[in-house]
Amino acid sequence: MSDARPPRRLLRRIGAVLAGVVVGAVLSMATDAVLHAVGVLPTVGQPASDPVLLVAALYRTIYTILGCYLGARLAPDRPMLHALVLGVLGVVANLVGAVVMWNHPAVIDHRWYALALAALAMPSAWAGGRLFTLQAESS
Repeated sequence: MSDARPPRRLLRRIGAVLAGVVVGAVLSMATDAVLHAVGVLPTVGQPASDPVLLVAALYRTIYTILGCYLGARLAPDRPMLHALVLGVLGVVANLVGAVVMWNHPAVIDHRWYALALAALAMPSAWAGGRLFTLQAESS
């Protein structure tokens, strides 16, 4: 019976991180779709204005905090570590996106956006993890 616990705990750790990624991604994509539908965001491939990208960075940051909070909440132990792992994944994903899109005409004048998302990933992860730990301490 004790042999089954470590793999089970590992699966719970992986599940907590995956849940955090999915929540952040789904909320971001859903918000993007709504904003595309109502005409706030331009069609895919067209450049967006800096104010629109600032709004997108804001809601993506909030969703990152929520995803990291969920990852911490679902973690079987060390909730802050799980939140920070999500932050590292966010940094990597945003930097990869920045490199891939660096010379794309739609983003060439807005490179700050991808770099800002990468820079905000770790503070957002810390905020999500801290939000959970504060809540857990007060319970």
